[in-house]
This record gives sequence, C-alpha cells and structure tokens, in this order.
Amino acid sequence: MNKKYICYCGLYCENCAVKAKVTPAAKTLYDEMVIAGFEGVIGNIPGGDGFWPFLKSMAEVGLCVSCKDGGGDPRCAIRICAQEKAVEMCALCEEYPCAKFDVFVGFSTYKQDNDLLREQGMEAWAQLQDERRSKGYVYSND
Repeated sequence: MNKKYICYCGLYCENCAVKAKVTPAAKTLYDEMVIAGFEGVIGNIPGGDGFWPFLKSMAEVGLCVSCKDGGGDPRCAIRICAQEKAVEMCALCEEYPCAKFDVFVGFSTYKQDNDLLREQGMEAWAQLQDERRSKGYVYSND
C-alpha cells in the first residue's frame, strides 16, 4: 500500500477509476499516438493543440494526486476538518461520523470502509484496499 494515496475521508486513490483505469489508458493512447506520428500533426486537428498537452500530462504525470498531496477540492469540508483536528482520516476522529461525513450517504463502501478502519485499525483497512486493487476493483464499480 502506498500511504500517500490514503485520503482524509477514507477513500484510497489507488482504487479510484481515474488512477486505476483512466491514467493507464491515457498512457496507452499517448504512446500509440506517438508511434503513429500524431505528435507532428496534432496541431492540424481541431482542438489538437489543447488535447495533446493534456493527454501527455495524463500519460506522464497522471490526472490525480491524493488530497494529502494537494489534489482534490481544496474546499473539501472533510479535508479541512481533518487538517484542523490533526487526524489522519476522519474515521479516526472522536466525532466520527459527523455531518461532514453525510456527503457520502448512499455509498455503502465508504461507510463500511470507515467503520472497518475505526473498529479493526489501519492494517485491516489497508489489507482490504490492497485486496480490492489486486482484483481490479474501482469505486465506480459500486
């Protein structure tokens, strides 16, 4: 498990479709387009001047970094609260679950994962995330 991808809210970026599926697909598309010679002609295609740098960035850097590394919405109430209270994840907060957590109502995985973390600890939570990742799971499958 790469701890830099653990979010304050209890999500694990490595199990996000953007990180697990979109970024690798962008790399494949970019590599294939370079091989096919698009780099030299992309400016002649409508929208190509904007598309090419975007695709290249997605392929080389990726589209997303964890909220703990500055990615995501800087106005996220959960991130702001966790930083103010100096808690690693909201499930570890004394006030969990609170009203800020309600943003994820309807996402059963989110609640189950945070409950697991709170009740069984980081090791059990991390093991679950790694198992999911090894099976190709992404949150959008829920």
